[in-house]
Amino acid sequence: MRTLRASISRPAEQFRIATFTETTMMKMETHEDMEKASGATHGAGEFLTFRLGVEEYGIEILKVQEIRGYDAVTTIANAPEFIKGVINLRGVIVPIVDLRIKFGLGQAEYNQFTVVIVLNVGGRVVGVVVDSVSDVITLEPGQIKPAPEFSSSFDTRYLTGIGSVDDRMLILVDIECLMLSADMALVDEAAA
Repeated sequence: MRTLRASISRPAEQFRIATFTETTMMKMETHEDMEKASGATHGAGEFLTFRLGVEEYGIEILKVQEIRGYDAVTTIANAPEFIKGVINLRGVIVPIVDLRIKFGLGQAEYNQFTVVIVLNVGGRVVGVVVDSVSDVITLEPGQIKPAPEFSSSFDTRYLTGIGSVDDRMLILVDIECLMLSADMALVDEAAA
């Protein structure tokens, strides 16, 4: 099981984020590094990659708080189908969203590879269920292409682009925009 432990300290504009065990060591020392990794420079940055079905997706690493194995959740009555329920994460009640169901990618199977990516978006902690986590990759501006435009019936407002690494294509998702959107029903419209 991969774990991510994020800690941020801010003395004199210094930021530090500790990382994955078993994959990559990421350490950012200055505010400029944080802006670069968050995509502030033309969409470039570091992305956590994960799978939903046969497709591979990427989200900004700075939105990720930790990665956990999938455990049973407490179901909430009358919640949308894609909201699996809530978990108690060290005293914080965290809603759990299944992205496979939300994106209409078929029936979700929960196995030993299924993980929950715990996110910190808009000051709110939210977990998303994905089939598996791949790795952390750095994308340069030239490796990111704009999201394709489709008819108005196909919503691409949560896609920031398509990343290309060697023979891999990554669907880059603006996870904060998605999680804080009204159709997710996770925050009041007035708060969003």
